[in-house]
Amino acid sequence: MRASLRYLALGLAGALGVSGTVLGGSAAVAHEDRQHGGRGSPVTAELPKVPTMTGGGGAVSSVDPLASQVGIDVLERGGNAADAAVAAAATLGVTEPYSAGIGGGGFFVHYDAATGEVRTIDGRETAPASYTEDEFLGEDGEPLDFATVVSSGASVGVPGTLATWETAAEEFGTMDLRRLLRPAERIAARGFTVDENFSEQTASNAERFRKFPATAELFLRDGEAPAVGDVFRNPDLARTYRTIRHEGTGAFYDGSIGAAIVEESREPTTAEGVDVLPGEMTRKDLGSYEALLKDPVSTEYRGLEVYGMGLPSSGGITVAETLNLLEAYDERTGTALADVPEAQYLHRFSEATATAFADRNRWIGDVAGVPVAELTSQEFADERACLFEEGAAQPRPIAFGEPDGDYAACGTGQARQPEPAGGVSTTHLNVADRWGNVVSYTLTIEQTGGSGITVPGHGFLLNNELTDFNFAPLTEGVADPNLPGPGKRPRSSMSPTIVLRDGEPWMSVGTPGGATIITTVAQILTGHIDRDLALVDAVAAPRLSSRNGTEGADLGLAGSPTGAQLRELGHELEDVRWIGNASAIRVLGDGRFVAAAETERGYGGSAMVVDPEP
Repeated sequence: MRASLRYLALGLAGALGVSGTVLGGSAAVAHEDRQHGGRGSPVTAELPKVPTMTGGGGAVSSVDPLASQVGIDVLERGGNAADAAVAAAATLGVTEPYSAGIGGGGFFVHYDAATGEVRTIDGRETAPASYTEDEFLGEDGEPLDFATVVSSGASVGVPGTLATWETAAEEFGTMDLRRLLRPAERIAARGFTVDENFSEQTASNAERFRKFPATAELFLRDGEAPAVGDVFRNPDLARTYRTIRHEGTGAFYDGSIGAAIVEESREPTTAEGVDVLPGEMTRKDLGSYEALLKDPVSTEYRGLEVYGMGLPSSGGITVAETLNLLEAYDERTGTALADVPEAQYLHRFSEATATAFADRNRWIGDVAGVPVAELTSQEFADERACLFEEGAAQPRPIAFGEPDGDYAACGTGQARQPEPAGGVSTTHLNVADRWGNVVSYTLTIEQTGGSGITVPGHGFLLNNELTDFNFAPLTEGVADPNLPGPGKRPRSSMSPTIVLRDGEPWMSVGTPGGATIITTVAQILTGHIDRDLALVDAVAAPRLSSRNGTEGADLGLAGSPTGAQLRELGHELEDVRWIGNASAIRVLGDGRFVAAAETERGYGGSAMVVDPEP
């Protein structure tokens, strides 16, 4: 089976021109464009979505087989994990345009085998310099309608994805960005075969897309979503990628593409009779954007070193607190998480994530003085764990704690805050190479379809990332670190994670899903580490997402016997279809890897290795 899949993979690689022009020079590209009229024959996704694969030479896992294959192709051509991650991400900008692309941002976590260091790139979008704390309040002082702000220029932050790719290629890669964008350019020009996920997401956004003529023209066919099996081409995006390859990222941040971004975000082009809020981004806002190299946040869990993204992400911090709480519950009860029944495991998990979210919502944002070291400390978790009871769920919402370094008393908490609003889209990929480098990369345009605004003539959607700010303080009289502000980066839940054992890479994991990202990553980690699930089974297992309110439960968990036991403990479960669309890689040692992706969510993901085992 795997041998036949490998044959198909090589066939697709040939279709992408890996042996010739996908990573080749401009002369070869120009020759091919003349030969095919700038378009060429369509790329068809003949590769099945394989959820797990084991082997050597390097590994890639993502939501999409074309993106995974492009990453594998780069690894085969001698590129490293950072090279492959950038090329695969650029491909996701073509095949997953409602979740990612150069109109958005993201977080890139990298393990360097040569130095043994984990470093991160903060490519989060920024607010215009004109934004203030009351940006999303109406004249009456009340928050504006969330959906109205989403589909408008007011929601668009300065994009950081392209700057992230350039920084990753320069700091960690071996190939230049010009070369790494070529596969995605070619796929955009030639087209790809529409699958169930793309068709379904288009249909669910069709009404919103019709508000913006450039979006409707690009993504709808005679006003409707393309059908499964259709070939979808995006020649405008192909030209945009080509412009960036030839002129550099300056074309985006300081040149013609940037001018189009600013113009469209400030005065979105809408259908007749449609009015949306204008944006405030300026050429100066765009031209001054920087992707920032930062240290990760980390914690120890069961003897492993867990590294995640720091501010303005809440992901790494909240995952760390969740894991610390679970260890504290072991100590408090005298029973390890690995040894309790399934319902008790999920009860502990739910209590930990709800408590961590209470602290996240109060303390984390892109502001000075966030107590990161305290929030990720075992001492703070030990104090907060005194609230845990084996036989009953805490009433939601749980009050936030005081990460002040004084942990003698029980952390009974302060105010009880509601859950903030947020989107549920995004995408994630993992790469590990044969030299030991590892990348965990989550990128996004926020909602599925972002702001709904396509930059005319350029083929990509703009983000609605600024709706990740709280429109008003969550609690009157309590400071809110996630209000809008000039140049500020909105708080994110993206949680790209790399796990080391004794300083060596052991695992990479991440997922889309808005605030559920945090709970999904933590559940995959505990499922694999504590519950002894195979990696693909940890990814595929039914999920519980408790974020200090009603708890989402997918894949039938809410109606199962385990769900009934959770309700008896006081948990309020909401039956949802899917939570996230995760992927992961385990580094086995001796040059071997296990890549894993979803089996059902998002109609399945794509796990690949360079040299599959028979």
